[in-house]
Amino acid sequence: MTRTALVLRHDRSIHLGNLEPVLREYGYDVRTVDTHDDDVRAVDPAEADLVIVLGGEMGAYETEQFPALLHEIRFLKHRLDARRPVFGVCLGAQLMASALGSAVYRGPSNEIGYREVVPTTAGADSPVRHLTGVPVMEWHSDTFDLPPGVSRLAGSSQYGNEAFGIGNWALAVQFHPEVTDEMHEDWLRSSATELEKEGLDAEELRRDRERYSAGMQEASRLMFSEWLAGLDSKKTA
Repeated sequence: MTRTALVLRHDRSIHLGNLEPVLREYGYDVRTVDTHDDDVRAVDPAEADLVIVLGGEMGAYETEQFPALLHEIRFLKHRLDARRPVFGVCLGAQLMASALGSAVYRGPSNEIGYREVVPTTAGADSPVRHLTGVPVMEWHSDTFDLPPGVSRLAGSSQYGNEAFGIGNWALAVQFHPEVTDEMHEDWLRSSATELEKEGLDAEELRRDRERYSAGMQEASRLMFSEWLAGLDSKKTA
């Protein structure tokens, strides 16, 4: 049986990456909505079998500069209220938090590079557990308050809310498990000014990629595969 995964994309360079082949293996057709060009309001929030909300360079609170974000937040509110599966990455996680009524705002630091996220007790009993001891790609400077009614699944030394979930049908991660080596290189090349401002060396970040990327790719695959398999169980607790 063919299923549809609707992808809300905010930047063509911030795409599904290593998540796409896993979706294909689980029988999903992928439909992408570019939120700057396509009108999210024309899409039924409950129609797709799965919605994936990707990252972006803007903040979820920059709705005056990027009014399409308001439409996206409303879309996600309807989707989440209907308890339909959603997976959010970085900005996607922040938009999910906003749709659930929580504040999103600038965090204490601009996290760029591979960092360890630590599963909580609830996270250790979730697909996020596959990331235990595995540095994952971070590229964000925003955070959010934990929405009511969700389970906090992971945190890091700088950011307490790195992942949250609702039952087995909604999962939001602040980090970037989707990043392939090619995506990472593209981001480094296009972000020279940001890296310089943060005092970061692109070559050092490339060396970290050599050390950590393969492990993250495998952990990401295990996490996402297990989460998709959980959707098949049809539990919505």
